[in-house]
Amino acid sequence: MSAGIEFSDYLALTQLYARYSSTVDAGDWDGWCEFFTDDCVYRLVPRENHERGLPLATLSFESKGMLQDRAYAIRETLFHDPYYQRHVVGAPRVLAVHRDRFESEANYAVFRTKLSELTTVFNVGRYLDIVVRTAQGLKFASRVCVYDSEMIPNSIIYPI
Repeated sequence: MSAGIEFSDYLALTQLYARYSSTVDAGDWDGWCEFFTDDCVYRLVPRENHERGLPLATLSFESKGMLQDRAYAIRETLFHDPYYQRHVVGAPRVLAVHRDRFESEANYAVFRTKLSELTTVFNVGRYLDIVVRTAQGLKFASRVCVYDSEMIPNSIIYPI
């Protein structure tokens, strides 16, 4: 736990991470959108691009409305082999504490299981987050998923 954060806030932050993973693993795409503020940022970025400050992202959404469009596309319009995801997320490390905002990061690994296939490591990296207090509790104002591998599947359908 980082100095400067109250235990109750750290517990709420860890619960936010746990609920997020559980919701995405359950395929609750509308629920996924509710983890974010209206003017949020969600990006999936290769490590190399992130470290070089390059803007190219594999996925990039700049509002909750864009996340809702993605959720609709996953449910209604994208055609793909169905699969399950399972997130394993490390304890968040708090980088900065402000009055109503936290900057944090956590390592993640996402495993994918396709029907009738062995489970594989799908995506590994770290979350770089800005979390804010809202009337509904903690929400992500920004979630940047920086993945380590330069090689990724030809499509990433579900959020990381």
